[in-house]
Amino acid sequence: MKKYSLVVVGGGTAGCAAAYISAKYGLKTLLIEKNSYLGGSMTGGLVTPAMKSADLQINTEFFNEFIKKLNSKNAQITYFDGNIGWFNPEIAKIVLDELLINVGVDISLNTNIVRVDKYDKTIKSLFISAYEKIAVEDLSVPIETSDSNYKKGTLSTPIETILYSTNNLTTEIEADYIIDSTAAQVLCRNLGCRFIDDNDKKQPNSLRFIASGVDLDKFLPFILKLDKDRNATTGGYINGTVQLSTACTWDKTWALTPLFKAAVEEGVLKEEDTSYFQIFTIPGMPTSIAFNCPRFSKTAKEEDLLFSSSLIIKSRESIQRLILFCRKYFPGFENSYISSIAPNIGIRTSIRPLGRYVYTINDLKNGRTFDNPVLRSNYPIDIHSEKKEEAQLEKVMKEYQLPIEALQSADYNNLFFAGRSISCDFYSQAALRIIPSCFSMGEGLAKYLAKLSNS
Repeated sequence: MKKYSLVVVGGGTAGCAAAYISAKYGLKTLLIEKNSYLGGSMTGGLVTPAMKSADLQINTEFFNEFIKKLNSKNAQITYFDGNIGWFNPEIAKIVLDELLINVGVDISLNTNIVRVDKYDKTIKSLFISAYEKIAVEDLSVPIETSDSNYKKGTLSTPIETILYSTNNLTTEIEADYIIDSTAAQVLCRNLGCRFIDDNDKKQPNSLRFIASGVDLDKFLPFILKLDKDRNATTGGYINGTVQLSTACTWDKTWALTPLFKAAVEEGVLKEEDTSYFQIFTIPGMPTSIAFNCPRFSKTAKEEDLLFSSSLIIKSRESIQRLILFCRKYFPGFENSYISSIAPNIGIRTSIRPLGRYVYTINDLKNGRTFDNPVLRSNYPIDIHSEKKEEAQLEKVMKEYQLPIEALQSADYNNLFFAGRSISCDFYSQAALRIIPSCFSMGEGLAKYLAKLSNS
């Protein structure tokens, strides 16, 4: 058995911030992540850049260290609007490793929780098991197969050269405090926690990708001339390299709208491909563009895996059409190609556990203040929809705060949560889900627990 002051389940945005700050503030910390890398949607979902938030944010120590470290590796820029959150998602994996290791966080990758022991309203221990990649030639047992060509160490297809195996040895972990920062609230589900009952409301997901081989010096003057609206299209040179952004959606008229209409008429694109289109350059990748699309609707029945899988497959088909569209209609994209498709879906909404306080859209719009806020922001209420008339991007008139109580479980004394899956309603979550806010949540919660531990 191992004992920790804090165990963080989920190494995404909020989880990394919480683990880093708790270790830096003296707590013995374990971070558990199911994937082989940290960063969650930032890295596995290719969600870049981070959106700009309020100028007077709080709990930004980790975010600033993250940006500083990225910049030292030529993997970050400050954009024309002052947004420091333009980063390279692949280098971010390396940076997160380095930051957390440097402050003493124990990191367990490829790891899942297999059992939770609890007593009354307290979690007593977690049992974890790691997934391992085992090379076939390292196995000491023969592989049974009906094909005589498939023998130990001499497999004829690369697909079969790696097996995924669960380590039968489990490790028991005790902790004073536990944070569930998984997007799907894996621990809270396991524990039978209560959830907020508005999960019929959803936003469409995205399967983001990167195109490389783009001549940005050629594309930049084209897009700036085509679109004079500098709220929609921006760009120029930063540190000698092109940085830009542009967008087009089907719910209103944009400068790019005629190109998309022409592509649909010519059969290059399908109508659903035009629902949402947004691109950004990537620091340290001078011929690449990050696509925040295609967008697809989440199935109403999450357990319908076949339907969900078909949506992902259709999204990859859409990606192929989108790159053909860019090659035909965008100067500079003639030799472009798909260099990366996100292994993880970009999810905008998640189930939300019941906390000691349920944060609402009225709290957000009214700028309600709290005694123990974990974040301060003014990011708008950003609701995507597959229906043209239901998309919403509503600016807020006041900076808003989120209280620590929205991160405290109503069901267990030593259970907390951070990230987009917190105790709030659907509409406020649409504003709270951005990367800087999730960083602040994790950091603010860790500081609170460090203070609690030392009191």
